[in-house]
Amino acid sequence: MRSDSVKTGVQQAPHRSLFNALGMTKEEMERPLIGIVCSKNDIVPGHQHLDQIAEAVKTGVLLAGGTPFVFPAIAVCDGIAMGHVGMKYSLVTRELIADSTECMAMAHQFDALVMIPNCDKNVPGLLMAAARINVPTIFVSGGPMLAGRMDDGRRTCLSHMFEAVGAYNAGKISAEELEEYENKACPSCGSCSGMYTANSMNCLTEVLGMGLRGNGTIPAPVSERIRLAKHAGMQIMELLKKDIRPRDIMTEKAFHNALTVDMALGCSTNSMLHLPAIAHEAGVHIDLEIANEISAKTPNLCHLAPAGSTYIEDLNEAGGVYAVMNELDKKNLLYTDIITCTGKTVAENIKGCRNKNPELIRPIEHPYSETGGIAVLKGNLAPDSCVVKRSAVAPEMLVHSGPARVFDCEEDAIEAINTGKIVAGDVVVIRYEGPKGGPGMREMLNPTSAIAGMGLDKEVALITDGRFSGATRGASIGHVSPEAAVGGPIALVEEGDIIDIDINANTINVRVSDEELAARRAKWQPREPKITTGYLRRYAALVTSANTGAVLKENL
Repeated sequence: MRSDSVKTGVQQAPHRSLFNALGMTKEEMERPLIGIVCSKNDIVPGHQHLDQIAEAVKTGVLLAGGTPFVFPAIAVCDGIAMGHVGMKYSLVTRELIADSTECMAMAHQFDALVMIPNCDKNVPGLLMAAARINVPTIFVSGGPMLAGRMDDGRRTCLSHMFEAVGAYNAGKISAEELEEYENKACPSCGSCSGMYTANSMNCLTEVLGMGLRGNGTIPAPVSERIRLAKHAGMQIMELLKKDIRPRDIMTEKAFHNALTVDMALGCSTNSMLHLPAIAHEAGVHIDLEIANEISAKTPNLCHLAPAGSTYIEDLNEAGGVYAVMNELDKKNLLYTDIITCTGKTVAENIKGCRNKNPELIRPIEHPYSETGGIAVLKGNLAPDSCVVKRSAVAPEMLVHSGPARVFDCEEDAIEAINTGKIVAGDVVVIRYEGPKGGPGMREMLNPTSAIAGMGLDKEVALITDGRFSGATRGASIGHVSPEAAVGGPIALVEEGDIIDIDINANTINVRVSDEELAARRAKWQPREPKITTGYLRRYAALVTSANTGAVLKENL
């Protein structure tokens, strides 16, 4: 066993003495040592209950003959971090999570790992760690929050809460109505209830083959989630016995499947940051160009919040991720011959998984659209690429032209939106918020929600070198690459320039000649990052572009 290096032989007598200090018996030391990475903390609603998941995993490991050890990973609540300096510290935790998990796993020589993530950067960070460490690993997430319910019976969620602020500022709802949203939007523990980033990544963990059925959809508060955790604890022992490792599972075909299901589900645009980063750790290269190729032949089958009025708990009742995969397999859109953490192939996993609600999971013959939920755009404004959640864009905004309203930070844009300075037809440009320029590539849920809450989401577009929450809807185009901080064309846009967006054609351009752009570039001066101390200083120096997943440089 891998753990023999810390427990077997004369030279390991000191190590055994430290295990004795933990109260371990000889019998426990003779079993495989299973590391359980638990992201429990008391500040994130999606993580407050993960100690219960960890206890269930420990039970499963013990039942199957292993010795479990729990150690922590950090996690940020993007909702609480939203709209202030805290959001600069969200994306950057992905690398901290991967690095710290690698350190713990390597230092203590665990034979296998069980990862317990739930919210936004925690899931991809642990998937990156799993690919990097490459010992048998399985995921069991904390599960989605239940949808809220208003006094009049309407269901609600966090994206409605953010939009309610915009509606209040526009005089469309009262302070009492705003308070009702505040009290009803988030009724339980779990990752926020729509197809936002956390639930997108938890669902895609199933597709990648790293989580058991239901990992992405079984609600956090229900007992089935505890049973899932026990089964994950038992299953890790099978993966160890068969020596099935993350890089055996997360192959090029698996990432193709993840991108395909991403398009069908209408996942968060953040998946276009995280999947390339996870693939990078697994030794697989993802060029975002492939996203449009996959989207062109993958129907969008689900309109979960914020694109529609249904939630992850509804997807679970409809058959979950496997039911969506089964629909896609009817047109042979998935690789089904590849191994997963169940020890079986994709084909074996999804066999007989019925679509129980054809209104929620559209049959592949009758999709919401013939193309996928995410589009990658290019043009003279984003030569390397930018990303939009097409499934959450109103039809009338798929093609839009308008004057640029330019802001060099999120706060200035929010002030302009809230004071009525943005009008129908405008294209809001928020720059110097990219991975380097932020630093940290903030999410722009506050400005997009303000626009939607004011009823302008069908008339105003927003583009940024930052990124968007999965809760964002409307013509919100992020990850503009190259970013402003490195002199990308978005840094050269001036107030009033006409910007042309054609999501159907996957293009985005500013109506400025090459000669004029060159003249502006000659005058452009780099700006110092807004934060130049601590971890963000190091992050800004090392981070790469959004179109490559914003991974850190390896060749220094």
